[in-house]
Amino acid sequence: MKNTLLVLLLVSLIAFSSCNQPKPVKTIANLKEAIIGETTASAKYEAFAEKAMEEGYDTIANLFYAASKAEAIHATNHKKVLEDLGEKMEEFKPEFEVKSTIENINAAIEGETYEVSTMYAKFLEDAKTENVEKATKTFIWASDTETKHITFYKSALAALNSNNENSLPYEYAICPVCGNTYDINSIEDNCAFCQCGKDKFIKIN
Repeated sequence: MKNTLLVLLLVSLIAFSSCNQPKPVKTIANLKEAIIGETTASAKYEAFAEKAMEEGYDTIANLFYAASKAEAIHATNHKKVLEDLGEKMEEFKPEFEVKSTIENINAAIEGETYEVSTMYAKFLEDAKTENVEKATKTFIWASDTETKHITFYKSALAALNSNNENSLPYEYAICPVCGNTYDINSIEDNCAFCQCGKDKFIKIN
């Protein structure tokens, strides 16, 4: 009887303790902001891809399509973490502007640079402080992928400025787990970020 009472007491204490853990308020807000940012980026890059196709830049269009897919994966990952925390994402409508391809590339570089240097840097700091491991992981995956996107976009801009678009990769592969983006010539057997096998990668060509 005493053992039973002791077990019940321990269970009650654990339940009471978990119920009274403070919610990671900053991380919840950051996840929502990240979902908006990544969902908007996904829609924007798809529109940028269509504009590039209109202007005859097929290789740059494929880069934008690949980035769009990666951003959608990031948004999905952020949403899963948010839901695991017992929260729901409010409805919203992505807003962005489509200009010429060269302007769109510059806008993409600016946006990704902000995400890496400012947005995700702050989000990671908050997630670590509030001890939300899943948020830390998904923020790192997104930030590391955006860093690669910046390199791709800068190469695309240089090629466009030198009228050498044919020097760019035409095919890309995206990890379905973390959004890591590869050009077809640099694919690894396993994703460098999450170790997903390359046989599961999503191809853009």
